[in-house]
Amino acid sequence: MTDASTLTVPPGLADRARLFHSLHTGGSVLALPNAWDAGSARIIEDAGATAIATTSSGVAWALGAADGGHVDPALVADVVARITAVVSVPVTVDIEDGYGADPAGVAATVRAVLAAGGVGVNIEDSRRDPADPLRPVAEQAERITAARQAADAAGVPLYVNARCDVMLRRVGDPAGRLDATVERARAYLAAGADGIFVPGTTDPATVRRLADAIDAPLNVLSGPGDPSVPELAAAGAARVSIGGAIPEAVYALTRRAVRELLTDGTCGTVADALAYPELNALFRN
Repeated sequence: MTDASTLTVPPGLADRARLFHSLHTGGSVLALPNAWDAGSARIIEDAGATAIATTSSGVAWALGAADGGHVDPALVADVVARITAVVSVPVTVDIEDGYGADPAGVAATVRAVLAAGGVGVNIEDSRRDPADPLRPVAEQAERITAARQAADAAGVPLYVNARCDVMLRRVGDPAGRLDATVERARAYLAAGADGIFVPGTTDPATVRRLADAIDAPLNVLSGPGDPSVPELAAAGAARVSIGGAIPEAVYALTRRAVRELLTDGTCGTVADALAYPELNALFRN
């Protein structure tokens, strides 16, 4: 990973980071698609996205690893560098729990993201312990502060999106989960986070209560059957992402196409593919 003494960030990175910050304010919602490699990122930009997020699951699968802390963070940084090399919009990076055993490790990951051209990170408070799935608040706050300090030292206003997984992991009494989420969110903001990500609910009434209680842009995770982006925005969400949903759909199509080819000998599943000339043209420059 990149050492603090040798960190060099790409030209204009601070300006792209400030642009990314601005996309969370002003009353408009940021619909943030998730990429998993340079090709998917280029298509997302071409489709009109104003910013791109990576999906940790999609990146891990594309690298032949499972999601959940099983991927080499150096390989993640390489993916980010490949993405930022082919797009001009800001790119924020899902770094799971920070890919570090301690705050210093998180700081090293953040420096690698900055060197690769990323302008934001998601840092989750989940940990790999089924019996105790969330980090203590104070411990997570230290990790967020380490991320903030690493970025400040590099002169880049990195957007730190602190993910609170109380609802996603269904921790504690259901009646107390919203208050527990808000408590964690406030601690993370005090530690240096810029926004709060609460996966696990898209219920408009719950989103509204979260948005009213958290003094920062609120990010929610959407999927098939959930309220639309405008509906979530009306409830108070400032940012809506879809995580690993796109690569999941791509892999499902891949499996259907292969099974059709092997069982029926036909290729109807891929009839709606992007044409080679159009797709290839996206990468000529």
